[in-house]
Amino acid sequence: MRTRLILLFVGTMVVFTLSASSLAQETKYSEDQRLGMESHIGNVTGHAAAAHTNYRRYCLGCHGELGDAEGENAQWLDPKPRNFTLAQFKCRSTPTGTLPTDQDLFDTIGRGLLNSNMPAWFPLPNQERADMVAYVKHFSGKWQTQKPGEPIVIPPEPAVTDERVQAGHALFQRLECWKCHGPEGRGNGPSADTLTDDLNRPIKPFNFHDTIRFKCGSTDQDLYRIFMTGLDGTPMPSFADNVKPDEAWDLVFYLRSLQPMPSKEKEIAKKLGLKPVDTSGAPAPQPENK
Repeated sequence: MRTRLILLFVGTMVVFTLSASSLAQETKYSEDQRLGMESHIGNVTGHAAAAHTNYRRYCLGCHGELGDAEGENAQWLDPKPRNFTLAQFKCRSTPTGTLPTDQDLFDTIGRGLLNSNMPAWFPLPNQERADMVAYVKHFSGKWQTQKPGEPIVIPPEPAVTDERVQAGHALFQRLECWKCHGPEGRGNGPSADTLTDDLNRPIKPFNFHDTIRFKCGSTDQDLYRIFMTGLDGTPMPSFADNVKPDEAWDLVFYLRSLQPMPSKEKEIAKKLGLKPVDTSGAPAPQPENK
């Protein structure tokens, strides 16, 4: 009887192992069927199959052979590498919950991601970067069933004025941005240590006070875009439904005043005597009309 139980157990484990192996092979097989994926950036067409060697050379150690963020280096990294099989990306020009454009991925590869182990791959020629975009896309079937979102419209940037910086200060308080980013934008708000990403991993809010770049760029337009698209997969939501475009610019200007480098916004904040926002729960002061 004991012998029969042992044989049954061994047989069950063999079947389980073979099933798991088949599942992994099926995943690899499915991805390989999408190696004809293309990307289109301007007049450059990227081809997934052409990026295989570069991916293995530069990306596999972190993102893994299957693009599932399970590379051999991943266990040592914080924040963790992007899982391409989910087709969920922080830096996009498209509305929250939608796929990014090929240009968005192209820009991210070239720019890198601040405060992460993702470096800038700007030295890669445009063709190779476009090929890499296509390769990233081939890891998920979503690119075959869904289209990228329509990029949001960024209105012309208004002039920086006292009223706008002051209005941004009030908005920073009213939206309770300080609960994550801290009253001085240092990323040390009362909620900072409780935040997790969509995979339930700890994640830190952005520190504006000590950086001159942002997670997804360095320009005012980049920061505006982050407000209105959100950073999918993180606690940073899109404010497109509750912040008017004009107000978003006010917030851009106020956040610029928190950064370390000299700026007109910083000069205005000093002239106005703006203090860190009130975290006592008192209503934010209403700004004057612009």
